[in-house]
Amino acid sequence: MDMNLSKLQEIEPSLEDMVMVLSPLFLVFMLDLGLIPQTLAQNDGYRGFLRKHYDPNPAGHNDRYCNTMMERRNMTRPCKDTNTFVHGNSDDIRAICDDRNGEPYRDGLRRSRSPFQVTTCKHRGGSTRPPCRYRAFRANRVIVIRCRDGFPVHFEENFIPPRP
Repeated sequence: MDMNLSKLQEIEPSLEDMVMVLSPLFLVFMLDLGLIPQTLAQNDGYRGFLRKHYDPNPAGHNDRYCNTMMERRNMTRPCKDTNTFVHGNSDDIRAICDDRNGEPYRDGLRRSRSPFQVTTCKHRGGSTRPPCRYRAFRANRVIVIRCRDGFPVHFEENFIPPRP
């Protein structure tokens, strides 16, 4: 019996050995937990931006498109007055946050160096309760956004590009 116990002790690592191996892993895990909330908050802002303002392949640019998209993206309770959808590549939009496709504008905003195809949906007026009715306006223009930690988090609706 003592012989079997001796062999078992040789094969199985001691508690001290396991602690020595697992301690660094535990430390990395705990440090990672401290970074996750910040990363999630960054992603929440970016995901919100994408939900409200990004549609890579629009199925039309007419009033029906706006009515459908505004409802699909949960912006009709109450009816949002104005919202712009940016079409194209999300990497090109993200590039506005650095110098690849953006430049400082004002008040911490960034302006795109290249134009984007956009559809702006404007509420037709009347009640702010559903059903909401929108008018679509198509354009190809530069856009202005706010970035946080390299990610778009706000679309500046009040930016009106100068006429060429």
